[in-house]
Amino acid sequence: MHIPDGILPVPVTLGGYAITIGAVWFCLHKIKQKDDPREDIPRASLLTAVFFVASLIHFPVPPMSVHLMLSGLLGALLGFFAIPAILIGLFFQAVMFGHGGLTTLGVNTVIIGFPALVAHFIFRLRNLGQTGPGKTGLYGFAAGASAIGLSVVLFAVILLFTFPADLSRSMEQSAILILMAAHIPMIIIEGLITATAAVFLLRVSPRLLQGI
Repeated sequence: MHIPDGILPVPVTLGGYAITIGAVWFCLHKIKQKDDPREDIPRASLLTAVFFVASLIHFPVPPMSVHLMLSGLLGALLGFFAIPAILIGLFFQAVMFGHGGLTTLGVNTVIIGFPALVAHFIFRLRNLGQTGPGKTGLYGFAAGASAIGLSVVLFAVILLFTFPADLSRSMEQSAILILMAAHIPMIIIEGLITATAAVFLLRVSPRLLQGI
C-alpha cells in the first residue's frame, strides 16, 4: 500500500505533507505532556525498526503478493509515538528499498499512520473494566486488523479520486478491488500478530502496556 512517486498530482502530495506535518506536531505535543517524554523512546526506536523490516516479509496472494506492515502493532504499543515512527520507517523504506517515494511520503504516512493512531484508541478500550489476557488479545486483534483495513480503504479512496483521467476507469476500479481483496488475509494475520504480541507482553512485562 505504498504509493510510488509520479502517480499522484502535486496538490495531493503537498496536502499529504501538510496533514502529516500537522499530525506529527500534534503527536509530539501529546508526547511532551507525559511525565517523562523520553521514557518510551527506546521502545519507539525498536518498533520503528520492526516496521521498517516488516515490509520485506511478503506473502503470495495470487495474482500478487502483499507484505506485513504492523502499523496496528505500532499504534497499540506506541500510542502517539506511532505516527512519527511510521514517518521515519517510510522514509528509510523509500530511500533504501524504493517502497513508496519521497514525493508521496506525506500521503503514505497518512494512509498508514492515521489508522495506527485509530488502533491506539481501539486498544485503549481494554482499560475499561477488568483487564486480562482474553480481553487484551481481543482488543489487540481489533487494533491490528482495523489498522490494515482502514489503510486499505484510504489507499483505495485516494487512488480512485486522483488517478489520471486518461487511464481506463473500469480497469482502475478492478485493479483496486483486487488489491483490496488480496489484503483480507493480511487483515487477519496482522490482527493475530498484534493480539499475540499484546498478550505476550501482558504476561512477561505488563508495565510495557501501562499508560497505553
